Amino acid sequence: AGMGIGLMFWSVAEPIYHYAGPSPMFGAEPGTPEAAQAAFATTYFHWGLHPWGIYALVSVGLAFFAYNRGLPLTIRSVFYPLLGDRIYGFWGNVIDILSVLATLFGLATSLGLGVQQVAAGLNYLFATPTTTGFQVILIAVITGFATMSVVAGLDGGVKRLSEWNIYLAAALMLFVIIFGPTVFIMGAFTQNLGYYIQQLPRMSMWAETFRSSDWQAGWTVFYWGWWISWSPFVGMFIARVSKGRTVREMILGVMLLPTLLSFVWMSAFGGSAIWLQSTGVADIAAAVNADVATALFAMLENFPFTAVSSFIGICLVVFFFVTSSDSGSLVVDHLTSGGKLDSPVPQRIFWAVMEGVVAAVLLIGGGLSALQTASIATGLPFAIVLLLMIYSLGKGFGEELYHLAVEEVKEIVRRTEQEERGVPALVPGAAAMPAADD
Repeated sequence: AGMGIGLMFWSVAEPIYHYAGPSPMFGAEPGTPEAAQAAFATTYFHWGLHPWGIYALVSVGLAFFAYNRGLPLTIRSVFYPLLGDRIYGFWGNVIDILSVLATLFGLATSLGLGVQQVAAGLNYLFATPTTTGFQVILIAVITGFATMSVVAGLDGGVKRLSEWNIYLAAALMLFVIIFGPTVFIMGAFTQNLGYYIQQLPRMSMWAETFRSSDWQAGWTVFYWGWWISWSPFVGMFIARVSKGRTVREMILGVMLLPTLLSFVWMSAFGGSAIWLQSTGVADIAAAVNADVATALFAMLENFPFTAVSSFIGICLVVFFFVTSSDSGSLVVDHLTSGGKLDSPVPQRIFWAVMEGVVAAVLLIGGGLSALQTASIATGLPFAIVLLLMIYSLGKGFGEELYHLAVEEVKEIVRRTEQEERGVPALVPGAAAMPAADD
C-alpha cells in the first residue's frame, strides 16, 4: 500500500513526461533515444534507493528502540538517546504530532491521486463524469470501505486486501509484459538498471544551481517531500513485522527487494508506453498532457482485452486506496494513543474518515497542484526530524555496542578468574558435564 497508488498513477505518466521533456541535467533532446534513457534514469531515481532508504531509517529506528530497549513503538521513542524520559513529555508529543500531520497529508496526496485515476478509468469504461464533485463522492464511498476494513483490524482487513493487491498487481504486470513489447521491456530493464547505477551519484548531487528552470522543484522536491511524509507510516508497518530480524537484514530487505520490484514495474508499464510513443503506434504523450490520470488507460487501449485490463487497473487503484487508508489510519491511531495496539474502534474510525476529508478538501481546493503542495509542506519540515533521528539512532547504536563490549569484558574477566582458581571455565550456554555414577 505504501507506494501502490503512486506506482499505478505515475508508472506510465512519469517516463512519458521525462521522454517528452528530459531533466536539464542530461541535456537530451526530447523524443530521442537519449531522452528515453534519461527518462528511465530519472524515474528510477525518484522511485529507487532514496525513498526506501528513508523508510529503512525509520523502520530500523522504531524496531531497535521498541524491541531492544522496550520502548513504545512510536516515533518519539527513537529520540530516547537525545531526550531521555522527556520523550513522554512536551517534546515527545511534538514529534508524534509532526509524524501524524506528515502521515495525514502524505496519505491525502496518494488518495487524491488514486481517486483521480479511478474517475478517469470509470469515465473511460462507462462515460461517468470526472468532475471534482464526482471525485469527492468516490472518496466518500471508498473511505467507507476503508473504514469497514479498519474496524476489521490488521489481520481481518488490511492483510487480506493486501494479499489481493499483490495477486492483481502481479497479474496486470505479467499481462503487460506478455502482450506488450516483451523483448524491449526486458532489455530496457537491464540497460536502465545499469545506467541508473552509473548516474546515481550524479543525480543525487545535482541541484540545478546554475539553471533558472523549476524542473527539480516540480519533480524531485515533490517526490522527496512525498516520501518523507510517508516515512512514519511505512516505517511503522515495516517495524511491526520485523521483530527478530537483524539490522543488516532489515536494511537489505527494505532497500533492495522493493527497489527492484519498483524498477520492474516501471520498466513494464513505462517501457511499453515509451515503445508505443517512439514507434508511432500511439500518442501517449498527448493523452498524458490532456489528463495525466488517463495515462494508464491510454496505454492499455493498445493491448488486447482492453476493457478487462482497464477494469483490473481500476480495481487495483481502489484496493490500494483502501489499504493505504485503513493501514494509515491504524498507524495514526497507534501514534496518537501512545503506542497502544488496542485503541478504541471509534478512534480508528475517526482517523479513517479524517484522511478522506483531508483528501477531499485538497481536491476541492486545487486538484493535483494542491495535493503536491500539501505533501511538500508537511514532508520537508519532517526532514528535520529525520536528520535528528539519524544522530539519535547512531547514538543509540553506540550505546548498545558499548554495553555489549562491557559485558564481553566482564565475561572474559570472570572466566580468567575461574581459571586462576582452578575452576574450569564454561563456554557461555554450554551445560556442565554430568557427574559419574558411583
